[in-house]
Amino acid sequence: MYVYDRANALAQDIKESSEFKEYKALKDEVMADATNKDLIRQYKTLQFEAQAALMTGGKPSDDTMDKLKKLGEVLALNQKVTEFFAAEYKFQTIISDVYKIIGDACELDTGIFDK
Repeated sequence: MYVYDRANALAQDIKESSEFKEYKALKDEVMADATNKDLIRQYKTLQFEAQAALMTGGKPSDDTMDKLKKLGEVLALNQKVTEFFAAEYKFQTIISDVYKIIGDACELDTGIFDK
């Protein structure tokens, strides 16, 4: 149970971190607006489609990339959404780094996270 205790302590530390608190506050704020929520959902769906195409050896369609670019430009006009995306990226980087640290300690192949 020691490992689980440490994992729970780490989870609590992450939850109390300034990076998580900033991410959570901005997420709550931007997602409270139905338009923001819908546009962000559409943007992330398009991102996923583009990444899936790349991961399967293909290329995202020009239509997907065009929609992604235009939607990104619209979202960039909203300062709070821009701050949210920056905070989300910062927080996701921390989570990725933690996963890499654990993976390296366990000799897991985490090459996909190499920078």
